[in-house]
Amino acid sequence: KNIRIQVLKALGELGFGHLGGAMSAADVLGVLYGGVMNVDPKNPQWEDRDYFVMSKGHAGPALYAALALKGYFPVEQLLTINTNGTRLPSHPDRNSTTGVDMSTGSLGQGMSTAIGIAHGNKMLGKDNYTYLLLGDGESQEGQVWEGALYAPQHKLSHLIAFLDYNHQQLDGYTKDICDLGDMRQKFQDFGWYALEGDGHDVDAIYDAIALAKHQQEKPTMIVLQTQKGKGCFFAEGIKYNHHMRFSKEQCEEAIARLEKEGC
Repeated sequence: KNIRIQVLKALGELGFGHLGGAMSAADVLGVLYGGVMNVDPKNPQWEDRDYFVMSKGHAGPALYAALALKGYFPVEQLLTINTNGTRLPSHPDRNSTTGVDMSTGSLGQGMSTAIGIAHGNKMLGKDNYTYLLLGDGESQEGQVWEGALYAPQHKLSHLIAFLDYNHQQLDGYTKDICDLGDMRQKFQDFGWYALEGDGHDVDAIYDAIALAKHQQEKPTMIVLQTQKGKGCFFAEGIKYNHHMRFSKEQCEEAIARLEKEGC
């Protein structure tokens, strides 16, 4: 809930932004940075830390909110998102933002970079985990499926990926543009340990991660069934909520509802 509130505060200052995908990803980020990931905000470059790769970079505001709430930088800095001179650009940049492990490239590239991190750490004999968040629209990219073949081949069991399956992409619904079908089954067929659940149930997400860590043979894909714009009354259920314009007053009302009703 606090991640969603901070995103609304920050984007409310701008009057526009990638709201939908940031909201649908808030719960998994809350679980990861709220206790699952082995990280140290006071030592962001700690070599044995867990790594996180945000492949769906348009959800950067949610990642920034999670990092700020974790203590990587002051929460007030979130109000500078996507403004001149900011250290919080529209998409994550590891050279700009403390706590960002990997810059977001062209959509789909996060699969490759996360695999590179996980494979490199395995070669070094490390036990840390690499976490990856993919969007469903970007999963139409061929690069994602090349990675889906590669990771099981090399038994990258310390790679745990999540699919933010909110069934929408930039300009419509995935089923109308390039239907993804049963993504859990697809990844299982590619050799992954594949799970599926409610992407807005933090207990279910936590339990799925525990199951992923219990097995040590395969990379894991956790398909999260989510709603784009979740927790924001004026974005939920809207077809074109990938990038929106809105008023500060709308964001303040959304914050008030979150504070009163929760998520």
